[in-house]
Amino acid sequence: MNWQGDETLIVVDLQNDFCPGGTLAVPEGDRVIPIANALAGLFPHVILTQDWHPPQHLSFASAHPGKNPYESIEVSYGPQILWPDHCVQGTPGADFHPQLHVPRAELVLRKGSHPAIDSYSTFYENDGATSTGLAGYLRERNIKNLYFIGLATDFCVLYSTIDARQLGFNAWVIEDGVRGIDVEGSLEAAWRRMSEAGVERINSQAIANIY
Repeated sequence: MNWQGDETLIVVDLQNDFCPGGTLAVPEGDRVIPIANALAGLFPHVILTQDWHPPQHLSFASAHPGKNPYESIEVSYGPQILWPDHCVQGTPGADFHPQLHVPRAELVLRKGSHPAIDSYSTFYENDGATSTGLAGYLRERNIKNLYFIGLATDFCVLYSTIDARQLGFNAWVIEDGVRGIDVEGSLEAAWRRMSEAGVERINSQAIANIY
């Protein structure tokens, strides 16, 4: 494996609400944090992403009377899973996990702030058209090689890596540095979809061995 010098670690949504004890906890989500901390010091570039919803966001079950978390509804851009309230702007649940220590991060990208559009991908909101601006940022800096770590494998990591490939970036998932929610088989399906899109898998130890 040849290191090109533009390799960028994208740390996806390592926030309190997605870790044990949070309102939308990913099983073992906190197990990812030590790996992220260790790898962040090795990469030339590091980006953090942060789910950042306004109160009563469209994706919250609480915003739809009679609906429960994990039910699905149809919205203007297609099916939408309804979630427990999570990562509400300015609340402790939206904060990065206190054990996350990535002082060299060059960018904190907040997503999901549009009240009527959810955002899994770090590149586009769920309508597939509203850009987060990340692709432009990366292209302006001549960055093409992206490594993803964080939460959750079958939602934000999945959509981010697929969009990365469609936008012409190279994408790897650090497989021991992600965890999934697994709603009705979504985790297995996510790995299959990423493979079909040309997303590669790598272990954190393989990255450490480069150095």
